[in-house]
Amino acid sequence: MGNGKERFQDYPVFKGLQRPLEFLGLQGRYIYWAAGSAGAAIAGFIAGYCLSGFVAGLVILAVVASAGAALILFKQRKGLHSKKDGRGIYIYARSRQT
Repeated sequence: MGNGKERFQDYPVFKGLQRPLEFLGLQGRYIYWAAGSAGAAIAGFIAGYCLSGFVAGLVILAVVASAGAALILFKQRKGLHSKKDGRGIYIYARSRQT
């Protein structure tokens, strides 16, 4: 009991699959973007229906849903992680001190 070499029970640890979460072809954060786009489309339909009628609500729903889907597909095609493209002219005054 006092020898300092107590043995604790081992438990298996699940460390995941080391792959991004995927649902219906959407990966990672784009799942949340799709949910937000769907919510905005539904809210737009409700607002358009209340203010102008059923047809206006459907038009708003279609525009917001298709714009959200296009944005998600465009962004997902570029990659899961944001990359910054350094466009422009860079001038280095000094590369090293002598």
